[in-house]
Amino acid sequence: MFAVIKTGGKQYVVREGQKLKIEKLPGEKGGKVAFDALLLAEDDGSKVEIGTPTLKSKVTGEIVEQGKAKKIEVVKYKPKSRYTRTQGHRQAFTKVMITKI
Repeated sequence: MFAVIKTGGKQYVVREGQKLKIEKLPGEKGGKVAFDALLLAEDDGSKVEIGTPTLKSKVTGEIVEQGKAKKIEVVKYKPKSRYTRTQGHRQAFTKVMITKI
């Protein structure tokens, strides 16, 4: 059984028991999360439901971790003009374990 959910402007294929990193969601470790934007659901290969645009069902999960990803550096450079700018960024994320589809 799997489903396709939409959160944080991205779409994810999820299964029960799967852990995934998504864009930061409000909540603390151990908190419950419900994903309402369910785009597609498949039931053990026998029945596939496709939303127009979404389904009425929900996918629930549990927050495992809140954190920040590795730092990336953004560098702007223009030759022959002594122009250099360096900036760093760490994207916030939430790690969620899918409990029920």
